[in-house]
Amino acid sequence: MLIIVQVKKQAQRGRGGKDALSSPGGPGSRRSNYNLEGISVKMFLRGRPITMYIPSGIRSLEELPSGPPPETLSLDWVYGYRGRDSRSNLFVLRSGEVVYFIACVVVLYRPGGGPGGPGGGGQRHYRGHTDCVRCLAVHPDGVRVASGQTAGVDKDGKPLQPVVHVWDSETLLKLQEIGLGAFERGVGALAFSVADLGAFLCVVDDSNEHMLSVWDCSRGTKLAEIKSTNDSVLAVGFNPRDSSCIVTSGKSHVHFWNWSGGAGVPGNGTLTRKQGVFGKYKKPKFIPCFVLLPDGDILTGDSEGNILTWGRSLSDSRTPGRGGAKETYGIVAQAHAHEGSIFALCLRRDGTVLSGGGRDRRLVQWGPGLVALQEAEIPEHFGAVRAIAEGLGSELLVGTTKNALLRGDLDQGFSPVIQGHTDELWGLCTHPFQNRFLTCGHDRQLCLWDGEGHALAWSIDLKETGLCADFHPSGAVVAVGLNTGRWLVLDTETREIVSDITDGNEQLSVVRYSPDGLYLAIGSHDNMIYIYSVSSDGAKSSRFGRCVGHSSFITHLDWSKDGNFIMSNSGDYEILYWDVAGGCKLLRNRYESRDREWATYTCVLGFHVYGVWPDGSDGTDINSLCRSHNERVVAVADDFCKVHLFQYPCARAKAPSLVYGGHGSHVTSVRFTHDDSHLVSLGGKDASIFQWRVLGPGGAGPAPATPSRTPSLSPASSLDV
Repeated sequence: MLIIVQVKKQAQRGRGGKDALSSPGGPGSRRSNYNLEGISVKMFLRGRPITMYIPSGIRSLEELPSGPPPETLSLDWVYGYRGRDSRSNLFVLRSGEVVYFIACVVVLYRPGGGPGGPGGGGQRHYRGHTDCVRCLAVHPDGVRVASGQTAGVDKDGKPLQPVVHVWDSETLLKLQEIGLGAFERGVGALAFSVADLGAFLCVVDDSNEHMLSVWDCSRGTKLAEIKSTNDSVLAVGFNPRDSSCIVTSGKSHVHFWNWSGGAGVPGNGTLTRKQGVFGKYKKPKFIPCFVLLPDGDILTGDSEGNILTWGRSLSDSRTPGRGGAKETYGIVAQAHAHEGSIFALCLRRDGTVLSGGGRDRRLVQWGPGLVALQEAEIPEHFGAVRAIAEGLGSELLVGTTKNALLRGDLDQGFSPVIQGHTDELWGLCTHPFQNRFLTCGHDRQLCLWDGEGHALAWSIDLKETGLCADFHPSGAVVAVGLNTGRWLVLDTETREIVSDITDGNEQLSVVRYSPDGLYLAIGSHDNMIYIYSVSSDGAKSSRFGRCVGHSSFITHLDWSKDGNFIMSNSGDYEILYWDVAGGCKLLRNRYESRDREWATYTCVLGFHVYGVWPDGSDGTDINSLCRSHNERVVAVADDFCKVHLFQYPCARAKAPSLVYGGHGSHVTSVRFTHDDSHLVSLGGKDASIFQWRVLGPGGAGPAPATPSRTPSLSPASSLDV
């Protein structure tokens, strides 16, 4: 029986910014008839017909698995922290948990061990957001959290509205959704009031006017709103003694706001502004941070490295509302604290203040009158100080601009407990017999991660962008493909480069060792697959041949179980087969390869996985695919921030899947660990790494009491809560 599936792509733009082309046939149109010469399935992507031959053991497509898999995923660990380009991103809760965010996930991290010791600990995750989280605020009770997200687009290109979630950090339940439809572009900064025990929330959005609004937290109603400024706003906060006073700061400004009337009456309040006047002091380009002291004074940190003290005085004029006498602020003192910008200020429980430098990477503790008491310097490879939070006792948590979270104190120094990449990720491979995996990307870092200890084992600077990687079956070495045509082989213990070879001058998309470790295949954007013979320990390689025949760049490839053949995909959606042992020959009769067994299945095009493609796909909507080692399930990374889990083989059109959100960018790669106990997924531009636990028949964990059989789980669903 010949089944022809024609898929028409509707005009749309995905997360990766790819334009779609139309292909012949109506959406999902099918026709079938008998074919006495063979059995095949045909689908169209961007107008190109793709024929896939059905293995001889399958008499009917109806006998293939249907429905989503019994296995499910639970988010186990999130590697990384968004410190490179965000503020208000690090706090400590009443429980002692550290709360921060990356991608669409707010992480609640429970440190293990003592200050400066190993990471350990555990994580919980709030996953109610549908797009990247940009800022946090913790309620005065130390339990409730407000998190604001950016605007995005859904799978069909329709805009998603930014919103603030107020949620309980103990139960991870959403208590209130604030501002849906009220904000533009995203939520840039927010803060709870303090004087009235967190009854109000102040929000600044990312619109051109940076709208400043005040909200009733319990009702979710807007009490006042005003255009703030056309300049960027980087921080907002309530006066701790008087909730009618609000402060904002950002590009070349400090604004002091008086909120009068309208408490409890939606929309009736008014906000009036007084600009901070610098007078004889140099006006800085940016004022990234401030703290409000208990006595009413305000300290600001600026891009000139200065801490300015703003004092408050009362004028004779009176203003209506709770503000009482009209307050004015003026600069009463200046202290030069850092070389370069000050990114963070933190008021400690003992009344001292900590400042963090953006260029000098120094942490300085200040006493009354801004007298420097103590300081420490963050090691250069962690980046600059982005955020500071006070933990238990003398312990401090420091977030850095290179997406690391450090723990320690000013006496003993700081050690990393959370680390991550700082730019787009593409390369991922898992260790052949250990719970370890390796990642690389545009930040030029090659990182080996310990999946059991949830920590970075080591990292090196590749000096170039790493795009793909694969472990030798011995685990002794790893091959890494770069964007220049170079590929390296590194010893996984010593981290020494044992081979450094260049094939062509275009980027390498995939590197893959044969299952016996005797060959290494390298897929390039010059349309060729380079084959190398490899020594038993993987340390030495010599050119064996080239696979020439693709008409576009190589995207994916897999070895047969006997190590003699390769299946490959290309940018123009070809599926080709190669006899490597016979001299890298192209097998022109693809029908004869229909029964070949593959050691891995990462090719996104093939009979066994064609059901993963959704209606309306243009061929670029799936970035990565991986079959589990037990050959029960297929994981898919799509271009719309989702990870999918399908049954294997997945050879029915419109196959249902379990869908998992959390990434805030196109998901670039997925791989199962050696024992299928976990799945690792990479977010592209959000630079996040998710480690999922596989639950159910094929995974290490027990099956849920009532396994989900629905074809889709919403991004807000959290199986790990």
